[in-house]
Amino acid sequence: MATILHGLEEVYGEQIRFFYLDVDDVDNRIFMQELGYRFAPHIFLLDGQGNVLHEWLGFTPAEILEAAILSAIA
Repeated sequence: MATILHGLEEVYGEQIRFFYLDVDDVDNRIFMQELGYRFAPHIFLLDGQGNVLHEWLGFTPAEILEAAILSAIA
């Protein structure tokens, strides 16, 4: 998943911010709790106010993620 996400970040990084949370970092626990993180990979697409637009659990094809990104930035 990291390869897919980094590839999408390379393409869309000027239009959308990408954040990666280390699940082993205790400082990230608050974000994980607020977002309802369950297991890796767990991907969220948020709007500018922090509202969850889309959420994916487990492996997600690049095409699905890219379609959601394109919809969010349209």
